[in-house]
Amino acid sequence: MKLQILVFSALMCLHSPVSQSEEAKPCVVFAPLTFGVLPFVSARQLVVRFAPLAHYLTVSLATEVRLETAPSFIEFARRTREEQRYDILFTAPHFYPPASKAGYRLVARVDSSGMRALIVVPEKSAIKSIKDLPGKRMATLDAKSLASLLVKKHLLENAIDPDNDLTIVYTPTHNASLLSAYHGVTDAAALMQPPFEAASVKVRESMRIIAKTQSAPHIPISVSKKISESCVAEIQSVLLNMASTVKGQKVLEHNRFAGFSEAREEAYEKVRELMMQDQK
Repeated sequence: MKLQILVFSALMCLHSPVSQSEEAKPCVVFAPLTFGVLPFVSARQLVVRFAPLAHYLTVSLATEVRLETAPSFIEFARRTREEQRYDILFTAPHFYPPASKAGYRLVARVDSSGMRALIVVPEKSAIKSIKDLPGKRMATLDAKSLASLLVKKHLLENAIDPDNDLTIVYTPTHNASLLSAYHGVTDAAALMQPPFEAASVKVRESMRIIAKTQSAPHIPISVSKKISESCVAEIQSVLLNMASTVKGQKVLEHNRFAGFSEAREEAYEKVRELMMQDQK
């Protein structure tokens, strides 16, 4: 499936306020705002998951907010870094440092202590720990994904060379990785913990976690340098206050987020180590 651009604007237009002045709503002059979301799930799942958030931003900012993604992690990162294509950016923690160099300004992060990657196997598998992985097939996401980088680092720390000791099968999404092991196409699967916890009860209960990686900072949200300071402040205010509104709480619950909180640049600098490791 070729995925060029995901735009979800019909719903946005239904309730998009137009009567408020540009002074009161500073983001109006930048309409439509492009909300770039990393393609970590399928196109359909991305729309289902993020359309309510885009709609909430549309209403709160009195400005149409459109969803957009890219065909791959690499292309999404390139569009971010080279084109500054997205006005509001929802990207992986390790993709934020290059985005920052391209002028993106950090405004918030998903309110959570962090994210880990998991390695899971079917419940009845003879694999009991990662020491049993050599010689086996393991599914994981794009090589540039945070899940793959965290798992690669974890394996290396346990004297397992992921490039030579086992066969890596790359998949387009977290669910594809999980289902690969669930259906026996691979012996194990690597994916981030939140998508695993969001999987169906039947699938989760049929799998067993054999490893958890170190924690990484949660998803950052940043805004392009093309957007004015007043609009950036408005976006930040809307995100940080979502959990205090009834409608905001419903949107957050839909995404399995507790809310958004203030973010620190230093936290994302730490993930540079993962990127440097991947280049060795």
